[in-house]
Amino acid sequence: MKFTHKTINKKKLISHTFPLFSISQMEFSFSNDLQALPKYSISVLLLLAYARFSSAHLRPGLNRLVGLLPILSVLPLLPFLFSTIHFRVVSAFFLTWLSLFKLLLLCFDLPPLNSSLPLLRFISLCTLPIKPINNEKGTNPSTNSFNSLFSAAIKLGLLSFILSLYRNKHQLNYYVLFSLYCIHMYLAVDLVLYITAIFSRLLLRTELEPQFNKPYLSTSLRDLWGRRWNLMVSDILRPTVYNPVRARYGTSAGILATFAMSGLMHEIMFYYITFEKATGEVSSFFLLHGVCTALEGWYARHKNWPVPPKPVRTVLTIGFFAGTGYWLFFPPVLRNGSVDVVIEENFALLELMEEVFRKVVSFILPVSV
Repeated sequence: MKFTHKTINKKKLISHTFPLFSISQMEFSFSNDLQALPKYSISVLLLLAYARFSSAHLRPGLNRLVGLLPILSVLPLLPFLFSTIHFRVVSAFFLTWLSLFKLLLLCFDLPPLNSSLPLLRFISLCTLPIKPINNEKGTNPSTNSFNSLFSAAIKLGLLSFILSLYRNKHQLNYYVLFSLYCIHMYLAVDLVLYITAIFSRLLLRTELEPQFNKPYLSTSLRDLWGRRWNLMVSDILRPTVYNPVRARYGTSAGILATFAMSGLMHEIMFYYITFEKATGEVSSFFLLHGVCTALEGWYARHKNWPVPPKPVRTVLTIGFFAGTGYWLFFPPVLRNGSVDVVIEENFALLELMEEVFRKVVSFILPVSV
């Protein structure tokens, strides 16, 4: 199933979005990506097997870092095997961000990786956005699984509803359309991580920490970024950036350095989406949030200063997140029409799933469907 986007005249605006969006020539095929998946998987397995066994024979520090440099150089190239944005950006997040940072920690003998881990567990922990937990609190895994499955079903239904609204997006108010983009982004990332967690639980036979914790209930930027949004990224940035900088220069410097690194990595992630050089807008989004998060911490240290009620804080936090996202985060992917490519890929994926479902049903039941 193949779709091609033709370049359009810049005078033809995409209705109710940011002005002067032109769609660059892009072509994608889920069938081609499925064919590229074995090559991608074998490459990752071989590279990380080398990383596992070589790190066991190299002393932590500069020796191990030099020994792993070939791996660190090749991993960011593998996502370019894929033509669809979905496959490319998910694999880039797994390899170019998470795997590279985890391998850098391994170079200095820091968790979560360890050269003594079994190969399968080493590769899983390196490539996937997962964090195993010990069930020491006596929680019931079956109850948690049911709750997460129910939540995922609701989110999938909501995402399907949003996709149906996109069919008439030219009739939507652009603020409504932008709100749909924000919700779409959250639901898509959350569902990808949920599916990854299901696969990882089956593979590793262990319970995993959730990667999102109801970010729409955040009462502050510190609460949003530190305890609710994409927690695997927080777990990676904390030992690699925040802790070292904080130990030397203080908490505020650690926060700013962490958000600066997050902005840099998001610029790289956006390159995998748009194939265009960074504009600095995404970095500015994260630097702004870093400054405001540091100011929040400074304000919170004054115990006698007034604090708004929790509902007000939630509205202010989500409003600031959405407003700055409208201003700085989304324009790079809206400007060249990448969001429209993502939407069309979603439609193509749904059609592909329907086609597979029809073939499975027709194979099981000897009737025409």
